[in-house]
Amino acid sequence: MSEERRRLSTAEERRHTVLRTAIGAFAARGYFGTTTTEVAKAAGISQAYVYRLFPNKEALFTAVVEQCFVQVRAALEEGAAKARGSSAEAVLHSMGDAYARLISDNDLLLVQLHAQAAAVSEPAVREAVRAGYARTVEYVRGASGGSDEQVQQFFATGMLCHLLVSIDVDGVDAPWTRTLASGIAHY
Repeated sequence: MSEERRRLSTAEERRHTVLRTAIGAFAARGYFGTTTTEVAKAAGISQAYVYRLFPNKEALFTAVVEQCFVQVRAALEEGAAKARGSSAEAVLHSMGDAYARLISDNDLLLVQLHAQAAAVSEPAVREAVRAGYARTVEYVRGASGGSDEQVQQFFATGMLCHLLVSIDVDGVDAPWTRTLASGIAHY
């Protein structure tokens, strides 16, 4: 007879599962429209266990926001490593392409949009978004060697990519969509 025993997941593994599940839940309904009960059900655990891992919905959402920034950083690092040249322009272009590919994952894009909207009225979310952008801006500046103006343009283009993807600009052939999308890679 086999002595195989069921391996129980650790709290850290469960936390990771909850975060992964919560990204999808918050992407679909936002911070205000998502309950911890929905996240727990999707993760296959009790709501009480969610509260053992995260003290409240705000802490869960800010952890989701932080996880999204981790994914953004990883994509930017990959883009920087693949740059065809070491000039600021080459590195920023490659990082921008990597970011555009990343946000084709609608869940990540939607969580970022929901986080920015919730940041207006929720101080903890605002702080998580600020901290994430602070780290990301400094990474982009350091990795690219770009000027303040180049880094600002990089982020402005990223925000335009958010808009283009969120309104499915490819689905509308009109002068205004061609103007907004001109020269911008979005997938």
